[in-house]
Amino acid sequence: MRVLIVETDPDLGRIWQRYIQRQGAQVDRVDGQSSAIRALCMRPYDILVVNLVLEEGGALAIADFASYRRPDARVIFVTNTSFFSDGSIFNHSANACAFVQTGTPPEDLAAMVAHYGMPDDVPGEVKTS
Repeated sequence: MRVLIVETDPDLGRIWQRYIQRQGAQVDRVDGQSSAIRALCMRPYDILVVNLVLEEGGALAIADFASYRRPDARVIFVTNTSFFSDGSIFNHSANACAFVQTGTPPEDLAAMVAHYGMPDDVPGEVKTS
């Protein structure tokens, strides 16, 4: 499984990266829209973890580009705001699979990444969602 983390806070991004790598994933970490777009052009990703509040660019633009460039990639959005807390993020991003608070325990985020990010063609694995 290949994961792209888009997070402005390098400390938080590193924490998420370490927990997700423990699940056996290959993880790339970037800090904004332009570097995320470059990464999506260079490599296939199974899942993206994208903070809704970025210093550079927009999370929805990244998700939109991912749906075009990597249509099978799913997106877990994270945020520390109440914006989209009504679940409307799923109306704005067709590839959104989860929406969680930034303070979600990293082991829980890693479990969601493992669940939603598993490629459909892994032998012996059953994808239920």
